[in-house]
Amino acid sequence: MSERRSILLRLDPKKLKALEKWAADEFRSTNGQIEFIIDDALRKAGRYKGSRDTGMESEDDLPPSGSKGGF
Repeated sequence: MSERRSILLRLDPKKLKALEKWAADEFRSTNGQIEFIIDDALRKAGRYKGSRDTGMESEDDLPPSGSKGGF
């Protein structure tokens, strides 16, 4: 399993409450829901090739530098 890193995420209280409700509705932890949302957004933007069960394990999982995507 790849190394996992911690980050600080500041959210508006209303957004956090909505995120916690969404996570509970889908039987996930809040952290799991955030990871799910990020994975989905990265995949849709073409910036992540991994499966849902694996993390981004190397630079090989990223598109070439300079490619256009998403945001």
